[in-house]
Formats: sequence, structure tokens, C-alpha cells
Amino acid sequence: MAYTLRLDRGTLVMSEVPDAVSAFFTWDARSQSWRAPGKSYRDVMEALKKSGVPVRDQASAFEKLDLGYAREITPYRHQQLALNAWKQAGRRGVVVLPTGAGKTLVAQLAMRDTPRSTLICVPTLDLMHQWYSGLKAAFPDMEVGLLGGGSKDETPLLISTYDSAAIHAEHLAGRYALQVFDEAHHLPSDFHRSVAELGLAPYRLGLTATPKRSDGRELHLDDLVGAVVYQCAPEDLAGGSLADYREVIIKIKLSPGEQRYYDELIQTRNDFLRRSGIKLGSLEGWRQFILHSGSPQGRVAMRAHREARSLAYGTEGKLRVLEEVLANHPEERTLIFTDDNRTVYTISRDFLIPAITHKTPVKERHRLLEKFREGSYRVLVTSRVLNEGVDVPEASVAIVLSGTATEREHIQRLGRILRKAEGKNAVLYEVVTEGTSEERVSQQRRGQWQARPGEMNFEELNAPH
Repeated sequence: MAYTLRLDRGTLVMSEVPDAVSAFFTWDARSQSWRAPGKSYRDVMEALKKSGVPVRDQASAFEKLDLGYAREITPYRHQQLALNAWKQAGRRGVVVLPTGAGKTLVAQLAMRDTPRSTLICVPTLDLMHQWYSGLKAAFPDMEVGLLGGGSKDETPLLISTYDSAAIHAEHLAGRYALQVFDEAHHLPSDFHRSVAELGLAPYRLGLTATPKRSDGRELHLDDLVGAVVYQCAPEDLAGGSLADYREVIIKIKLSPGEQRYYDELIQTRNDFLRRSGIKLGSLEGWRQFILHSGSPQGRVAMRAHREARSLAYGTEGKLRVLEEVLANHPEERTLIFTDDNRTVYTISRDFLIPAITHKTPVKERHRLLEKFREGSYRVLVTSRVLNEGVDVPEASVAIVLSGTATEREHIQRLGRILRKAEGKNAVLYEVVTEGTSEERVSQQRRGQWQARPGEMNFEELNAPH
């Protein structure tokens, strides 16, 4: 007797289930059938094959491709090691490489060695277009499709934003044998994870500079994609496949008047928290603070918190340091990062520097980046929008005036200046205000701050622009 395996909107369906795969299925009384999540496809098929149970596979619609890889390039040692580790792990798993270390080439090599219909998921339209250019160069004989940003192609090689792939997850579920998740730390969110959960893809590759998330959901990647199979840090590759670099921390002090005002603001906030029995060392504590900020006293406390944060992140002393650092690098292409748009616009106005924020129109953003790459603009200032998904190999200096507590942000910003070029020596400056919570934020994003059990840095949860 041959069993039949079908696909229904990202769910595997069988009318009868052999013992070999019964652990993967649950009975659905509504449809009078046995059902399993699409991601169980590989385990189900391997278990059926091992037990010798015949099955008619009506679920998958994978295509075998003749990719005709056209790139004559020898991968760096770390890229080859990453590819080998992924293949040895059954072509499933996450590769952790610094920004600028060539994660895209690892994916192209994985696609070359796994010539099946492939879905690539990326977080931004900029990255989607970068991937499109790269795949057209690598596989010139293949039609490469796009899903997102107004495009809705149906091709064996498809690049999609996470949002669009999640919207169409049920339709895409059975078509792609290989799923590639760029910036894979985006995948475990409630909305995006459906792409992996409903998809049948037996082969899965995650790429990221750091899988860590503030909510701890990076642990879900093991189930959605596979375990981390290879990783290395920027310092492991400096001077080899990445540019030589150094990091410089510059500490400044608030003026006496600023420090007094900062301390008063923190005291106002802390007095309210103490009266309300709120502890900000946890996510629940921060939620309670937000909930209580609807009261008159709560609004005063929240305003004090935000003013203190703004004072620490945007002090006048940082702008004086910025002026000095820019003067010390009169020729290098430089990126300035802040955590808030207000500081971006202040710097743009006072220093006559082009600015990019989430409000910058797509065409203008593209024009500014092109002028930066060609050298017409030597310096750009931005908030968080250039943290990922932008290739600016010409940049050699980064100045971080403020940021969140996430290690991922630090690695991404460092990665913006690590693309290798002849004679390039990159430097990242981080300007930190002493005597404020920013010192702890800086330590945390560098992985140097050890939280007490259950404690998290609430600064990164409050990210007003």
C-alpha cells in the first residue's frame, strides 16, 4: 500500500499515517485528516525512506536547476570552511560571519552545490536589489525573480523581502527546496517565522553577523533553519579578507550644569519608579513603566527619562569631539551614526553633511549613497537605517555618537567600514558620555557587560526618534 503525502496551505496532510512518521502528525477532526507543519517535510520523507514505506509525494514541487555558475573566484578560507560545515550538517544551519566577510558568496556557492529551486529572504528592498545584481552576475543563464517592492514574480530563483515572503508563505511553501535567510536574526519574529514553518525546503541556510536578539528568540533558529555550523569574528579576519581596523573609545563628560540636570532627571524618574514599585531591570518592568506613563506623574517620569537619555546621547561635548575627529580624517570616506533623528539633523545642519534617516525618500537615499561611493560626498550622517543592507566599501571611518545596547548593532556598524581595499586601515570611534547610563549601553553592545539573572538593558527597548 502506497501512502499519499499532500500539501494544504503550508501543512502536510495524510489520510492515513504509517507508524514510522506518526510522531510528526496530529489528528485534525475538522478535516478528518492527519496534519504536520510544512517544515517537517524532510524528517517525514527521511523516516518513510528509512522504514521502506512507499509514498506518493504530491506535496513538493521542487525544480532541479542548471545554474551555470559564471563567477571565476576563489573563496577565502573562511568562506570555504563555512560552506563545508553547512554541507556536512546536511545542508542546514546558520553561518555567522562579520559584515563584509562575504556571506553572499557563501550563499552563491551553496546554491551552486545545491542546484534546486531557491527562495532568498532579505529584510530590505536595498538588500533585495543587491542580491538581484549578484545573482544575475553569478547565474546569467537563470531568470531571477523578485517578490516585494511592487514585484510579484514566480521563478525558480526568487528573492523576496521577509514581509512579502510571509504574506505569500502558503503559496511559496512547496515550491522551493532551498531557503536562504539573509540577516537571519529577522526570521524568528511572530510574522516572519511562517516562511520557515510552512515551507517544505529540506535545505536551509541562515546568514547573519550576529544571531542575538533582545527577546532571546535566536534560539528558535535551531528549529527554523538549523544550528550554527560556522562562525568567526571580525578580529579573526582583520588584515586577511577584511580590512585592518582599530576601535577607539572616546569618553567625554557632561558639563557641570548638564550633569546636575541629568541627575535631577534620573532622580525624578527613579522616585516615580520607587513609589510605583516598578523595577526597570526586566522587560515586564519596562512595560509597567509605559503603562503607568498615562498618569500625570507617569508622564513627568517618562519625559524625564527621555530627556536624560537625549542629554547623554546628544551632549554638546560629542559635537566638539565629532569636529575634531573629522578634522583628523580630512580625506577618508566617513559614516557618522547616532541613535536618534534629531541629532542627525543637528549634525547635518551644523556641519553641512548630507543625512539619511528612515524619512529619506528611496530615490534621494540612493542618490546620496551613489555620491558617497563616487566621492562627491565624503561624509554621511545617519541614525539606524544604514546598520544593515548597505554596501559602502569606500567607507573607512565610522563615528558612533550613540546607539542601542545590542551587539548586533555594534557589529553591523563596524562592518560598514571593513570591506577590504588596497592600503585601507579602518577605524571606528565610539563617543561615550561618562556618568550616564550610556556607559553601560556601550559595554553591553560590546559584550563586555554582564547582566544579573533576568536583567536586561531597558534603554534599547525605548527607541524614540
